[in-house]
Amino acid sequence: MKFLGNILWFVLGGFIVSIYYFIVGLLFCITIIGIPFGFQLIKLAGFALWPFGHEIQSDTNDGGCLSIFMNVIWILVGGIEIAMLHLTFGVFLCITIIGIPFGLQHFKMALLALIPFGKKIS
Repeated sequence: MKFLGNILWFVLGGFIVSIYYFIVGLLFCITIIGIPFGFQLIKLAGFALWPFGHEIQSDTNDGGCLSIFMNVIWILVGGIEIAMLHLTFGVFLCITIIGIPFGLQHFKMALLALIPFGKKIS
């Protein structure tokens, strides 16, 4: 079922979202200050490509000072907009029975888009 969900996700827009995250992540990696944010966007790109069967877990440094500081900067710079976009798509997809699994994946992506530092995808 995960395979079918990932294939449908890929065809119905997951590839486009993943490419968008990857390109913006590469653009962030041009500057030294933007490299940590670029890595998080590339992590989001990998998750957006095949989200079914993956879970978001806290990393060992989830509550560290640097992780919290970077998450605050991330939220202020644009993380909240990305998270709200995924929440909006999740709500609209959960209206139909067929869209519920895809909506749940958008909710997982919203959590990762809001606070990506200190999280890992398994």
